[in-house]
Amino acid sequence: MALIRRQRLWLVLAVLALGALLFVWRLGAVGQWDETPAIFAASGRAMAETGDWLTPRVNGHPRFDKPVLIYWLIGGFTALLPAGWDPLGSWASTLPSALAMIALMLGLALTVLPRSGPWVALEAALAFGLSPLVLVWGRVSVSDPLLVACVGLGMLGLWHTYAQPRAPFPWWPWLVLGLGVLTKGPVALVIAVPSLLLFGFWQRDLGGLCRAVRLVPGVALAVLVALPWYVLELLVEGQPFWDSFFGYHNLQRYTAVVNNHAGPWWFYAPVMVVASLPFTPLLLLGVASQLQGCWWRRPLKPDQSLPRFALAWLLFVVLFFSISATKLPSYMLPALPAAALLIALADAPGRWLTWARWASVLMAAVMAAAFWIAAPLAVQIDSPEIPGLGPALEASGVLVISGGVFALAAMAGAVLLWRRGGRWPGSWLLALQLPLVAWQVLALVPTGELVDQRRQQPVRQLAEQVRLQQRPGEQLAMVGVNKPSLHYYSRKVVLYVGRPPSGLLDLAEQLPPQAPGTVLVVIDATTAELPHWQDMPHEQLGAAGIYRLWRVPLDALQQRGQALAASGVESTWRLPNLERY
Repeated sequence: MALIRRQRLWLVLAVLALGALLFVWRLGAVGQWDETPAIFAASGRAMAETGDWLTPRVNGHPRFDKPVLIYWLIGGFTALLPAGWDPLGSWASTLPSALAMIALMLGLALTVLPRSGPWVALEAALAFGLSPLVLVWGRVSVSDPLLVACVGLGMLGLWHTYAQPRAPFPWWPWLVLGLGVLTKGPVALVIAVPSLLLFGFWQRDLGGLCRAVRLVPGVALAVLVALPWYVLELLVEGQPFWDSFFGYHNLQRYTAVVNNHAGPWWFYAPVMVVASLPFTPLLLLGVASQLQGCWWRRPLKPDQSLPRFALAWLLFVVLFFSISATKLPSYMLPALPAAALLIALADAPGRWLTWARWASVLMAAVMAAAFWIAAPLAVQIDSPEIPGLGPALEASGVLVISGGVFALAAMAGAVLLWRRGGRWPGSWLLALQLPLVAWQVLALVPTGELVDQRRQQPVRQLAEQVRLQQRPGEQLAMVGVNKPSLHYYSRKVVLYVGRPPSGLLDLAEQLPPQAPGTVLVVIDATTAELPHWQDMPHEQLGAAGIYRLWRVPLDALQQRGQALAASGVESTWRLPNLERY
C-alpha cells in the first residue's frame, strides 16, 4: 500500500511538471490571437469589468455562440491577476485551457495506473499532451480545451465506476459532464452517452453498464448542473439567444456548412493521423486489435475493458463529426484522450506490436528529415499578413531544432527497441516521448512568439496609438483584415467592415453625421490600394506592420459611400449576421 501511494505521488508530480512545460511555460509571452481567441478573451474580461456575469458580450454585442463557463473562468482570472503582472491579458485568458489540459493528463495517468503501472500511466498522459492538436489548442483562449477536459474526465470517471463493483453513485463524473454542457452545449452529453451505449453493446453488458453508471439519474444531474444558466439566459435575452445558440451554433453548424468549413466524409482520417504523430502506428494497432474482439462482442472483465471503452469513445466521436456538414480539425479534440489510451495500451500477438513500435520510430525519423529539409526553404514563405516570417523562421533555427529533437526521439526509441529485442518493459514509449516535450519548449513556443511579433504585435501597437490619438466622440473602424484584438487592446468599440466596396458603404452608413467630423480607420496596405479607398483624404497617424492608422474626414467618407451606392453597390450591414462581433 505504501508503495502504491509513493507511485501515485511521484506520478502526479511528474505529470504536473511535464504538463507545466507543455502548457504553462511562457504562457504570457504572446498576446491575444486573432480571430476567435481574442473574442473569448474580450468577452471574459468584459464580465469582470462590467459585473454582468450572465451574458457574454464583446465589442458592444451579446455573444451567444458558447455557454458561459469559459467566460466565467477567463473573467475570474482577469479579476484575480494583477494587470501589471499580465499586461497582454494572456495569462488570464489562456490559463483555463492550460489547466484543463493538465487536469486531463492527470486523469488519464491515474486511470491507467492501477491497471498497468506508473510507466504506462505516464505514457498515456504524454500520448495525449504531445498530440500536435493538443499542443496548439491547449495554449489558446477558446472553449474547446475545457470541453475536452470535462468530457474526458467525466468519461474516465464513469469507466472507473463500471470497473469497480458496488461503486457509489458516480455524482462527480456526471457533474463534470454537466460543466461540459455549460462549456459548449449539449455536445458534451451527445458524445458521452452514445459512446457509453456503444461500449455496453460491445461488452454484451448494456444493462449492467447503465445500472453501474446510473445512466438516467446521471444524465438528469448533468442537465440540472447546466440548466439554471440556460433558463436565466433565455428569460433575459429571449429569442435572439435561442436562435443564435441552438438554431445556428448547434443545429445549423451540424446540418449545413458554416463559414466555408466543408469537408469530405473522410476528412477526419488524416486529421487523426496528424493528431497522433509520431505514434500513429500504435494508434492504428490499438484500434485494430480492439475491433477484433468487438466484432465478435466478446465480453471482457470490467477492470480489463479500458481499451475497448476507449475504442467506443474514439469511434463514436469520429463517426458523429464525420456526418456533420461543418468540419473543423478541432472537432476531433474530444477523441484524443481515447486515442491516448489506445496508444499507451496498444497490444497485439506475434510481431505486430514490435512492427508498430518500429514504425513509430520511423515516423519520428521521417519528421526529423522533413524539418531539416524545410529549414532552408522557410525563407520562401510569403504571407501578406505575416511579413518577414520566412526569414525570421530561418534565422531562429526552430526548424533545425525541431529536426534535432525528433531525431533524438527516434534514436532513443530505436536503441531501446534494439537492446530489448522488441520486449517492452514499460519505458520504451517514454524514450520516444520525453524528447518531444523539449520540442514544445525549444521550438513550438518560440515559433508562436515569432508569429505573434509579426502578426499580432502591429495590431497592439496601433491599439496604443488609438488610445493616445482618439478624440472625444470619434468612432474607430477597422477595414479589410479584421482583428478582434484591436478591440481587446484599445478597449474601444470598433466598427469592423470588409474589403469589398460594400465595406466602405457599410462604414459610411453606420457613422452618425456629427462632431468631431472625423473617423479613425485602421486599414491594411492591400485594402488601402483598392480603387474605392485610393485617394481617400486622410491624415496618417501611425503605422505598424501591414496596418495604417488614418484619420478620415467624415464628409469625404460619406461622399465616397454615396458615389458607390449610386453606382449600384449595396450595403450589407443590415443583413442578419450571427457571426458579427
